[in-house]
Amino acid sequence: MKDLSNQTCPVCESPHLEIFFEMLEMPVYCNLLWPEQQAARSCPKGDIKLAFCPSCGFITNVAFDPAKLGYSQDYENSLHYSPRFQEYAQSLATGLVERHNLYDKDIIEIGCGKGDFLISLCELGNNRGIGFDPSYVPRSEHSPMENQVQFIQDFYSDRYQDYQADWIACRHTLEHVPNPADLLNPLRQAIGDRVSTGIFFEVPNALDTFRNLAVWDIIYEHCCYFASTSLTQAFTSCGFEVSNMKEEFGGQFLCIEAIPVNENVNRTHEQRDQVEALSRDIAAFTTKFNAKVETWKQKLVQISQTGQKVVVWGAGSKGVTFLNILKLQDLIEYAVDLNPRKQGMYVAGTGQKIVPPEFMRDYQPDVVIVVNPLYEQEIRHLLAGWDLNPEFICV
Repeated sequence: MKDLSNQTCPVCESPHLEIFFEMLEMPVYCNLLWPEQQAARSCPKGDIKLAFCPSCGFITNVAFDPAKLGYSQDYENSLHYSPRFQEYAQSLATGLVERHNLYDKDIIEIGCGKGDFLISLCELGNNRGIGFDPSYVPRSEHSPMENQVQFIQDFYSDRYQDYQADWIACRHTLEHVPNPADLLNPLRQAIGDRVSTGIFFEVPNALDTFRNLAVWDIIYEHCCYFASTSLTQAFTSCGFEVSNMKEEFGGQFLCIEAIPVNENVNRTHEQRDQVEALSRDIAAFTTKFNAKVETWKQKLVQISQTGQKVVVWGAGSKGVTFLNILKLQDLIEYAVDLNPRKQGMYVAGTGQKIVPPEFMRDYQPDVVIVVNPLYEQEIRHLLAGWDLNPEFICV
């Protein structure tokens, strides 16, 4: 691993960040799609150089340039069109409402995306909600809640400190912030003395990525990767005490609940042990990554030689990364996605056309590559309804 003497860890300020993995010239957006194939293939690209902090376990892309990104209404990463994901999100919202007694409360969601989760929280508990996200797009199905839920098409920042809430949620946003304190400190300042305010954050689980080799989750948009130890450190250093931490959605997500406090919380021996274990995973990661990519290249060559028709199911970050790492411009013509806002667009970097599931009835693929195995059963069920029984391969 290469030592970075001129950069410190954003979470714990350790001066010993070590580069352990590189992917160069990757699309800067996985979830900004393109209406023309050539524009998709020549999309803006950036380098990924991941560095590990052996002190707190934080992982960051030291080549990340925030100037390359600008989230707008064209940004589309909603997963709520999947029944499997809808079930998870609804179960999560129901559990939070019941466990935290979120009834007739004021709720803020930072990075609310297209607003589905905030709407669920407010419907379930008759709550009032405010969602912040520059990519929010007004939707007709949200109109019945317009008197209870307000959406602000902007990033949450200290300019919104006057907006108070009983409970604050933030899902899949913190990993997009180069320095987590840039979001957590203004949040803590906004809460002030209202120490009964509950906090809930959800981020991708770095252990799933770097220990379980869910390597297609490495994308330019994610400049931060959290395991439980670094996520805990990020919160405690900004004036929060962690009350609950658990893995969700098949271990792919890490959920943290916290409360504001007025004193620092010391790290535990358990956290230090977790950092050491993650350090061992990181040391072996590049070798294992290269082996996984090589295995897939061989598998795809075999498929190509038989002349079979192949599609990738999922045009989100996993699918885009899979296609770009393996440079599958020629072998795979289509990517399938349930999200209608993605259909008819093209995949960043490799240019596959994104088609709806119904397209498969005529195309009749021989092989379906499922980029998230949690969706395999719903895909099988959908295709079986059209008497399609291709070979399924999960990445």
